Amino acid sequence: MLTDLRSLNFKGRKALVRCDFNVPLENGAIADPGRIDASLETIRYILEKGGAAVLCSHLGRPKDRDLKYTLKPVAEYLSSKLGIKVALAPDCIGDHTGRLVNALGAGQALLLENLRFHHEEEANDLDFAHELARGKEIYVNDAFGTAHRAHASTAGVTRYLTERAPGFLMMREIEALGALTKNPEHPYIAILGGAKVSDKIGVIRNLMTKVDAFLIGGAMAYTFIRAMGEPTGRSRVEEDKIGLATELLEAARTKGVAFELPSDHVVAESASADAAAQVVTSIPENRIGLDIGPETIKRFIARIQGAKTVVWNGPLGLFEEKPFAHGTMAVGEALADSGAKSVLGGGDTAAAVAEQPWASKFSHISTGGGASLEFLEGIELPGIKALER
Repeated sequence: MLTDLRSLNFKGRKALVRCDFNVPLENGAIADPGRIDASLETIRYILEKGGAAVLCSHLGRPKDRDLKYTLKPVAEYLSSKLGIKVALAPDCIGDHTGRLVNALGAGQALLLENLRFHHEEEANDLDFAHELARGKEIYVNDAFGTAHRAHASTAGVTRYLTERAPGFLMMREIEALGALTKNPEHPYIAILGGAKVSDKIGVIRNLMTKVDAFLIGGAMAYTFIRAMGEPTGRSRVEEDKIGLATELLEAARTKGVAFELPSDHVVAESASADAAAQVVTSIPENRIGLDIGPETIKRFIARIQGAKTVVWNGPLGLFEEKPFAHGTMAVGEALADSGAKSVLGGGDTAAAVAEQPWASKFSHISTGGGASLEFLEGIELPGIKALER
């Protein structure tokens, strides 16, 4: 049972708020502030209710204290968005940081420096977690993107802060993804893409008893195509997963679940924007499959237009290169316009559609790549489990 954030009394109290500020940086500037923006509602609520917000997050994968990964740009961005000065503490623990926390008043916020400057964070070290909790009375986790990790700031800290709740972003993620596994409206379709079958095995198995159809694209499709004995040229194939792909295809047949693979492909000699692309139904030996073809797009869109619920995880081609982005964009736009309940897994799927004018039409775009995958696999996420009463 999770506590409703709105039931907690923040007035005159300090809350440790775990956010996901792991944003891309270019020359020290924030390239995409989406993850920061996603937590602003929770932060504003705490401040408006008279609380003080002590914000914490990781950024990148630093080895010890590498200031290339400082959260300073995030503190500056938060200051501009919240309309108050959000200072950056020199560290996430320690006496100096403790004094800054103690000095916070109602409606004020402080950002702790990168949690991963300490290896104890990822080790879920309880002494480190105790230090993080020191001086705070409430814990709020709004970082769904790290909910699949049992780290000090997502799990260990809850040993020392008994008043705890998910933030508004975390709650939206739980509700949107939970609806895909509990009584979804049918017809229910799963669109799966990306590079590897191995990344999606758990999702396919867990959704096999829930969906009416799988639409498979991206490089992962070629492992299934090879399993069916068809040529894949120089396309990416996980040779050690061909047997498993055969088993999944058979399981779908047995359960009466449609398992739709590309029937035509956009191929080229290399995965580059200037390579000559062509559409084929059978991939030649010297070509690489890089996108789904026009007939496959039509077939997938026809399925989507009859669906009531759709989950999509993984792009359907090499969307980063314009000649191979058409399948992902065409299917994405059709899904956005379909009227179906549409939930997108995070990571590359979210990145692929981020700049499109129709992206706002999706019911929900997850902020968590790995976390959303594990949730759809039916795995209990430690960052959510730790919030339970």
